[in-house]
Amino acid sequence: MNLLDNIFFALLLAAGIGFFAFNVKKLIRNIKLGKDVNRTDRSSERWKNMAMIALGQQKMVKKPIAGFLHILVYVGFVIINIEVLEIIIDGLFGTHRVFSFMRSLYDILIGSFEILAALVIFAVVVFWIRRNVIKIQRFWKPEMKGWPKNDGNIILYFETVLMLLFLTMNAADYTLQYMNEANNHYVQAGTYPISSFIAPLFNNLSFHSVEIIERVCWWLHIAGILSFLNYLYYSKHLHILLAFPNTYFANLEPKGKFPNSEAVTNEVKMMMDPNADPFAAPAENSEEEIPEKFGASDVQDLNWVQLLNSYTCTECGRCTAECPANQTGKKLSPRKIMMDTRDRLEEVGKNIDTNKGVFKEDGKQLLNDYITQEELWACTSCNACVEACPVNIDPLSIIMDMRRYLVMEQSAAPNELNNMMTNIENNGAPWPYNQMDRLNWTNEA
Repeated sequence: MNLLDNIFFALLLAAGIGFFAFNVKKLIRNIKLGKDVNRTDRSSERWKNMAMIALGQQKMVKKPIAGFLHILVYVGFVIINIEVLEIIIDGLFGTHRVFSFMRSLYDILIGSFEILAALVIFAVVVFWIRRNVIKIQRFWKPEMKGWPKNDGNIILYFETVLMLLFLTMNAADYTLQYMNEANNHYVQAGTYPISSFIAPLFNNLSFHSVEIIERVCWWLHIAGILSFLNYLYYSKHLHILLAFPNTYFANLEPKGKFPNSEAVTNEVKMMMDPNADPFAAPAENSEEEIPEKFGASDVQDLNWVQLLNSYTCTECGRCTAECPANQTGKKLSPRKIMMDTRDRLEEVGKNIDTNKGVFKEDGKQLLNDYITQEELWACTSCNACVEACPVNIDPLSIIMDMRRYLVMEQSAAPNELNNMMTNIENNGAPWPYNQMDRLNWTNEA
């Protein structure tokens, strides 16, 4: 590589990483729109969760076929991209296979990379068949039309092309290593168990022609990796990065234990205070805050972990496949809850960008405009979706917060629930019987 190539590579690298950093900053800003919640307790248990679930893929293998194939893609793609470090050094300083001095270790690494690349291609092909030929039901739910469906396929094509470029680059390099040409800087290094079978295709080509193929694949490979890096923000594959913080900050409380709402607790405390006037308005310039909204009607009412959940969603559909409400034909899909939350959060973020850092009321909200009341009330709160998620996402917490808003802010609960709450208030039980009549059944013959 000449100096001009080095400069162009440095500019390409800076642009790719810079744009990625810009999107990460925007992502963090959007997540911080959520309410604060403390998830720093029990750090050892959190680190263990992250190691076992995000890194170790513990919950993925509950579906053995998909889990095994996902591990192949995950491990292969991550490990193969260790070579990116060598590509970056070569690109910046004009060297070629700068780590080849390691000899035996380098041979093992390149050989391992090639085998993993072949396995990644195999796994991706199987994934494509499962989605588009076998048409597994969870990939064909109503929320998976349009971009979500296309995104699932685009990422498979992306991974296939990157692996093919890697293998073709190595095949050309392998061929060049054994060509007797003046100024041949292609040192004999590495073992090529897969690309050595591709190399014979180049035997009848000139040194210059093979070198062009190697260089084109090299440039396309690094450009593809940088493009993939920046594509993540717009794709469900953002979970590649966010699965780690998401599993660390996940709720560690037993499933089924619902947290008390601080807003409700404060309201009850005020009602129990004989000196408090619930109807008194805050004095001018006083530090007393306006009472907090009960529950959530928009993304700003959710906490930041719930917003992190929405960005981490893999759209795999395991939650929806396990949901008993969805299985019986109801409109509820836990996956759609997360996708809708993310879409609304993105809309709010774009609103803030347009209005120079300030959110301007747009007449929309998560409730009703994205998620319907019918979906919310279809939930049985069984936690099946939470248990099924491979990266510890909690759709149920969002559903319950939005239900709380409907009940406590809008009195918009279904008649059955309103009747039950009225009975509890009047009779001390969910049933429409006076307390004096509860034992009447014992008098029946």
